[in-house]
Amino acid sequence: MMQYRLFGNSGLRVSELCLGTMVFGEEWGNGANFETSKKIFETYTSAGGNFIDTANRYTEGTSEKFIGDFIAADRDRFVLATKYSLFDKRNDVNATGNHRKNLMRSVHESLERLQTDYIDLLWLHMWDFTTPVEEVMRGLDDLIRMGVVHYVGISDTPAWIVAKANTMADFRSWTPFAGIQVEYSLIQRTAERDLIPMAKHFGLAITPWAPLGAGMLTGKHNEKPAEGARLKATSVKMNERNLGIARKVTDLAMQMGCTPSQLALAWIRSKGPEFLPIIGSRSESQIADTLACLAINPEAEVLAALDEISAIDYGFPHDFYKSPGVQDVLYADNKESFTQRRY
Repeated sequence: MMQYRLFGNSGLRVSELCLGTMVFGEEWGNGANFETSKKIFETYTSAGGNFIDTANRYTEGTSEKFIGDFIAADRDRFVLATKYSLFDKRNDVNATGNHRKNLMRSVHESLERLQTDYIDLLWLHMWDFTTPVEEVMRGLDDLIRMGVVHYVGISDTPAWIVAKANTMADFRSWTPFAGIQVEYSLIQRTAERDLIPMAKHFGLAITPWAPLGAGMLTGKHNEKPAEGARLKATSVKMNERNLGIARKVTDLAMQMGCTPSQLALAWIRSKGPEFLPIIGSRSESQIADTLACLAINPEAEVLAALDEISAIDYGFPHDFYKSPGVQDVLYADNKESFTQRRY
């Protein structure tokens, strides 16, 4: 049974799994056609899902067009999220980026493709390192005040920039980001260093993309491809460490009587109600298998085993703080008095 969560520190109610629609459309050569995309959408919504994620760039705009058709009969039921920042025209210098001109143009064109007059959640897709934070936050707040957008979030951006943006928004009475998107899975846990602690501090929703490690955690790629074999996107992550994680997930899933994908998603969901994984699929059967993760509740020892095999080096300054010498000079003989951490 699908449950619902508050999106960050807002009052917006979203389903605990978000439907990613990057493969709705065949323009990129590996996506789903209209009929298949609609079946995926209907399987998700029949399970109680209401949180749909797309973007202006997905399949050259076809994803948004499909979604617009799918939700047209009951628009208000759905929490519709799309993104801006990535290019729509290669030869137009202002048709990409985080700046106000591209923001307004991109949102206007997304509204047309989506056949709606408002976007529930607008994500800044990727930080461009050229636009001032002030310009971004003021532009997003203007869209909120116009009623064109209801909430805003930010994806693929360093933690210090998100922290600066939300602090500035609070100081100037602008709308802050309510959530972040990050790559996060048993294969990729580096967001735990700064992005996830930052999100928790600000009360942001965390919507992991690629929760199955670009397919590595499905159990279908547990062996290296033969030399000379045609490489797929998954092969970028195919190293000994990741293969070891994938095999462990498969072994534990077999013991539990579930699929590796279901266990990998259950691990993310166990991290807390602020984690809202983005699930994607190219077929009706795949999305049905994925949705079955809602019934998986791994025992503590299973989660601990997954944590251990996928552990990362947190690096400086995190590991520095944990060293006995630093703990000694920081707390002296009073360490036990500081068991409560504020951050």
